Amino acid sequence: MFIISRKTPAVYFTAVTHHRLPIFRTDQLKQVLCQAYAEARASHGILILAYVILTDHVHILVRSDKTMSDILRLMNGISARRIIQHLTANGHERSLFKLRGSVRGRNHKHSVWHHHTDSLAIFGESTFRQKLEHIHQNPVREGMVERPPDYLYSSARIWAGSEIEEEPLQVDHRLIQWR
Repeated sequence: MFIISRKTPAVYFTAVTHHRLPIFRTDQLKQVLCQAYAEARASHGILILAYVILTDHVHILVRSDKTMSDILRLMNGISARRIIQHLTANGHERSLFKLRGSVRGRNHKHSVWHHHTDSLAIFGESTFRQKLEHIHQNPVREGMVERPPDYLYSSARIWAGSEIEEEPLQVDHRLIQWR
């Protein structure tokens, strides 16, 4: 259990796809992203508190003892690797071509994420709840669903207490100790 505070902040970030490409148009790629985030959660101790996956960006609230830059590096790095592996293994050459960039450090040839992820440390409950509402209302604002819990790739259902058996991504919201 933890209290959202200056000592134990949550981190809110928005990751936008390279050139705002609609990488997550299909459920299959949204599932790949969920599995990558579950991997980061399990192997690096990153608590996932809330999320939504849209076609060209992701909003997520997390908690970790790691620095904000390490959290972003791990979440974006693992997810990019898994997405590129999936596209390569399934022969999606056109998609890989769109993600192709100049060869950078570590011989990376593709870029899944825009390199300036927006992030914010959250120190208080009211700001946390504002970001949570923003995350969960995103699919409604985009016209994808009428109610936040109706969107599969969001934690809104879990927060509303309507969890389904096959949730795409587990969240750790019950570890928050509210004041």
